[in-house]
Amino acid sequence: MAELDATEIIQTIATAKKRTPVKAMISGRNLRELSVPEGIEAFMEVHTGTLFGNWPVVKAFLNEHQNEITQTHIESNATNSAVPLLDAREVNARIEPGAIIRDQVVIGDHAVVMMGALINIGAEVGADSMIDMGAVLGGRAIVGQHCHIGAGAVLAGVIEPASAQPVRVDDNVLIGANAVVIEGIHVGANAVVGAGAVVTQDVPANSVVAGVPAKVIKVKDAKTKSKTGLQDSLRDL
Repeated sequence: MAELDATEIIQTIATAKKRTPVKAMISGRNLRELSVPEGIEAFMEVHTGTLFGNWPVVKAFLNEHQNEITQTHIESNATNSAVPLLDAREVNARIEPGAIIRDQVVIGDHAVVMMGALINIGAEVGADSMIDMGAVLGGRAIVGQHCHIGAGAVLAGVIEPASAQPVRVDDNVLIGANAVVIEGIHVGANAVVGAGAVVTQDVPANSVVAGVPAKVIKVKDAKTKSKTGLQDSLRDL
């Protein structure tokens, strides 16, 4: 997978036009006759309407037409946001309700992102990997193919400083629930990280680590494989 450049991400956030996106539901009289300015997407009937836009623009419009608009309800989920959410409609993956994925995130084919997962800008999720409920992928975290990042696990993010190294998880890795992988750590292919572990050192390929701080407890064997094997059918679309 191609790592997204930290300097470019920082520049994107720093220079982005900050937005407070709102949805405004209005009622009044003769609303279809109102002149809606550029920057507002409007769906108007005679007596009701719905507006989408940046709050300063929408606010100015509402103030200008307060005599015609008799009732207003505003909904907003961000303030001065620099990074929008990912438009995932064309992503060839399964993304469940409640997952929060920011723009400039790469989601591989047949990946699964479960409810409540948080994936920050610059992160990458490989094909056939599952990000379980409530897991957090910090900025620039990289997950390889056919991995499972357990519920509540955290892969620490490093947006700044730009020189810092991200978490890198190679292919076929299982990270247990509520485990924490500190920034800059490399988890080798086919490794297993036990539930609740705090990983502060690189994890060798084909090893099993557990504890706080995590230590190698054994080499992955047939018994471990049988207990940690992933279900490919869950990746079907």
